[in-house]
Amino acid sequence: VLVTGAGGSIGSEIVKQICMADPERVIMFDIDETELHNLGLRLRRLFPHMGNRRLVYVTGDVRDEVRVREVFNNWQPNIVFHAAAYKHVPMMESNPKEAVKVNIFGTFVVAGAAKIHGVEKFIMISTDKAVRPTSVMGATKRMAEFICNAFNNGAGSQMDPLEAMVEPRQTRFISVRFGNVLGSRGSV
Repeated sequence: VLVTGAGGSIGSEIVKQICMADPERVIMFDIDETELHNLGLRLRRLFPHMGNRRLVYVTGDVRDEVRVREVFNNWQPNIVFHAAAYKHVPMMESNPKEAVKVNIFGTFVVAGAAKIHGVEKFIMISTDKAVRPTSVMGATKRMAEFICNAFNNGAGSQMDPLEAMVEPRQTRFISVRFGNVLGSRGSV
C-alpha cells in the first residue's frame, strides 16, 4: 500500500489504520522528511512486528513525475491512498498557484503512475469544500476529483512503449470527501 502525504494528519492516520490490517508493506511518501521521521518513530513503537522491511519511508514531491514513477517501479503498490495536498483554505487563497501545482498536477502525476502500473485501487482524499467550491482549495480538490473520474473513463491511457507490452489491470479511481477532521492540523 502506498500513501502519499503520509506525514500529514490525515495521511498518518490512514497509515496507522493500514498497519492494523498487517499488510505486506506500507510505502509512506511525503515531501516533509521530519514528519516522515516522526511517523516512523510512532509506527515502530505501535507496530514493532512490522520492522524496517515492511515500513518504507520515501521522501519526494508528488509533482515530480520522475520520482513518483521511481517509487511505483521500485515498490509496485497494489493500493494507493493519495492524501498529499494543500488543504488550508485561507493559505491557498493567498497562494493559488501552489494549490494548483500540488492538488491538481500532483494528483494527475500520481494517478497517471497508478494507471500505468496497474494499481488495483487509487483512493484520492478530497474534501466537502469540493462541492460547489467557493475557494481555491475547494476548486483544486474538485479538479482532482475530475481527474480521477477521467482516469476511470479511460483517460491517460498512453503508456511508454515498454509498459505497453504488458497488459495493465484496470485501476479503480475513487474520491472520498472528508469534512473538517477533528484534531487535524489547521482544523476548525
